[in-house]
Amino acid sequence: MTDLVRITDVAPRDGLQNEPGVIATADKAALVRLLAASGVDEVEVTSFVSPKWVPQLGDAEALLNLLAEAKPEGVCYSVLVPNEKGMARAMAADERAGGSLIDKVAVFTAASETFSEKNTNATVAETIERFGPVVESAGRHNKQVRGYISCVVRCPYEGDIEPRRVGEVARMLLDIGVDEIDLGDTIGAATPETIEPLLFELIEVLDGRPTNTFGDPTLTLHLHDTFGRAADCVREALALGVRSFDGSAGGLGGCPFASVDGERAPANISTSLLVRTIEDAGYRTNVNRAKLAHAGAFAERIVMAARLSEGSA
Repeated sequence: MTDLVRITDVAPRDGLQNEPGVIATADKAALVRLLAASGVDEVEVTSFVSPKWVPQLGDAEALLNLLAEAKPEGVCYSVLVPNEKGMARAMAADERAGGSLIDKVAVFTAASETFSEKNTNATVAETIERFGPVVESAGRHNKQVRGYISCVVRCPYEGDIEPRRVGEVARMLLDIGVDEIDLGDTIGAATPETIEPLLFELIEVLDGRPTNTFGDPTLTLHLHDTFGRAADCVREALALGVRSFDGSAGGLGGCPFASVDGERAPANISTSLLVRTIEDAGYRTNVNRAKLAHAGAFAERIVMAARLSEGSA
């Protein structure tokens, strides 16, 4: 098995989506470019969710127009789409950018019915049914499809989630043609002890296939560092064969639909910590740590400026 680990930075989408202060589209484009230059394999650049629900990312089309000016060779750009309408917007924007700016689209569901209802106003099965046209469109446009599963360890409403349930949802996504399963520890409850049976379940679901038809990993882990155990979980996942992880520059992000008593789930594992943990464990990445640190500092700076501006408004 390879010792090269794939890194996706989700800061431009997951890290910024809940920031109340306005962040300029040009600053978002600059962040994406800095991350691409750092050597991360993939950048999740934005979301085509309705601006009514995520106003911070209402500039998705404008952002893609800016990014179309110069896409670095070798980096994958992905976008989040909630449904067929979002997919149509994404593909129209991609077409205007030349048809090859977006490499991957991501859809999202959950292992928890309650979380799914609160997040999408639909059951898990109904949500996945909506993804059928998205996957079909992705096939026509030669785009990969990632399927996020939230609350893979614990749900803020239902409590602990059984690995078998996560496996069931993963099978539903694979059955409609999703290329990659991304396991989201939405509230940061994972420990090495809970990650192990979860990953064994998913490895069985995937029949041990490490890569998909695009040559990329079939399984990715998306960790939050709520209780400071994310790095421990990374080491455990590496030992079990996982070779793809999500991180967020500056540790930005958090899910508004995973809040309890008004407190949002703390942020994603920072990409710098993620890369350091992987490389210290004896594995390789394509990332230049100094350039990644620069991107992380820029991300923190534009977020802080937006927060200060919002506070003084």
